[in-house]
Amino acid sequence: MSTAGKLVGIDLGTTFSAIATLDERGQAITLPNLDGEMLTPSAVLIEEGSAVVGQAARDVALERPEHVAMIIKRSMGHAKYEHAVAGRDFRPETLSAIILRKLVADAERRIGKVSKAVITVPAYFDDTRRKATKDAGRIAGLEVLDILDEPTAAALAYAFQQTQSAGAMKPADPLPIEEQTVLVYDLGGGTFDVSMVRLGKHRFETLAIEGDVRLGGKDWDDRIVEHVAQQFKSRFGEDPRVDPITLAGLNAAAERAKRTLSKLQTTNITCSHGGKVITVTLTRAEFENITKDLLTRTRLTTQQVLKQAKRTWDQIDRILLVGGSTHMPMTGRMIAELSGKTPDKSLAVSEVVARGAALHAGIVASRLGESSAEDLGEDVLDLLGDVVEINVNSHSLGIEIRKDKERLNDILIPKNTQLPTEATRVYRTIVDNQPRVRVKVLQGDAPQADACISIGECWVEGLPPNLPKNSPIQVRCVVGANGLIDVTAIDQTSGKSAQTQIHRSSGLSDDDLAKETAWLTGITVE
Repeated sequence: MSTAGKLVGIDLGTTFSAIATLDERGQAITLPNLDGEMLTPSAVLIEEGSAVVGQAARDVALERPEHVAMIIKRSMGHAKYEHAVAGRDFRPETLSAIILRKLVADAERRIGKVSKAVITVPAYFDDTRRKATKDAGRIAGLEVLDILDEPTAAALAYAFQQTQSAGAMKPADPLPIEEQTVLVYDLGGGTFDVSMVRLGKHRFETLAIEGDVRLGGKDWDDRIVEHVAQQFKSRFGEDPRVDPITLAGLNAAAERAKRTLSKLQTTNITCSHGGKVITVTLTRAEFENITKDLLTRTRLTTQQVLKQAKRTWDQIDRILLVGGSTHMPMTGRMIAELSGKTPDKSLAVSEVVARGAALHAGIVASRLGESSAEDLGEDVLDLLGDVVEINVNSHSLGIEIRKDKERLNDILIPKNTQLPTEATRVYRTIVDNQPRVRVKVLQGDAPQADACISIGECWVEGLPPNLPKNSPIQVRCVVGANGLIDVTAIDQTSGKSAQTQIHRSSGLSDDDLAKETAWLTGITVE
């Protein structure tokens, strides 16, 4: 099959990543890596002057875990990855950029030069994590057209699925489905999202989002590790997890056991440590019992989305299962019991996000008139350009205020507001002759500022002298269609306005980006 265009969609996953593009008919296709696999393990091995991405890195982790980074996505938004790799502290953005560079390099062997991409993120990622993901793309040398929510990408791929099975887009009906409301249950390796989406002809509207950025298949693996480690400890009086190499082997065995139990009723896990060996038999029923609280968390989150969207199950037309962890039978069974509906597994659950990202890349490029999309053909570009996408924000956006001695979250833009959006509110100085004002931006719904995510802050400097208490300061918050935030604060008293942009409390500066990009450019990635 020949492919056209230089646009790609990338699912930068916690455990596996994938890359897709559009062919000349506008169909989304997943691009295999050099090993012929559609999914590339999100593991990075760092050695002198080089990095290896994929299964080889996972294999080396069993012997030299200190040289390998995995589950990088959970560190996004933090100042550094959870442990030193090959003796060096890395930014999560840089490690993610290595994965992106590998994915793109493999894709370029098939479709030619790639320069523009849409990268997906969990819908519940906050602004800091979204910016970190975009920065990873920049470090990898990509022009990031957009950051897209993973459940939104999955629903977009589903919306185009019937078109693809028909062979080509039809001018009168690029989204050839009846208008319907779809719930996307997305349980990946490290994160969980659930979104409700309204699909219609030429229109794609997200109604509500909920999620947990610290819940995914890795947590199910960890329960197996805990179960086996406790059995070992009971028999031998030692915890095998104290040895990094033993722990790496146990983590790998737990993941294999989880996959086996998705197909069979029983599996065995062997743990060797300090010359002692134990083999633990684990049944599917036992596995489901020791992880039932994790599944309950996804159930409660799913119910919360219906409440936020003001919908009942009989108003949901279809439920899509997305993410590799939905292969566990317990997930589909729980959703069926909760909703009274059989969930849809017709999509390739581990590839659908990348495909949806590729479709979104085509939609964005067609609107912008990108030359990289010209090979798609004028008819396909016109059809993609007619599709209307409407997203919502996953977290409320607020400003920290002081009331008496308390620091509170004053919400400007509530959660699940349609994007793009903006809000303006006037605040007041708190003392006479105040020389400057700090505007601290928060994400979250908690009334207490300390319970929210601090996105960053900006300062209005050089306020006029003799400014009385309660002088007005206007704050304007803008949230883009991709969930990224911009904040401006203006002094309304003086003849001139004092205006400044937000300074994020974490993340990379332009100088940092240049430094990390230079380092990555100087190594070999395989």
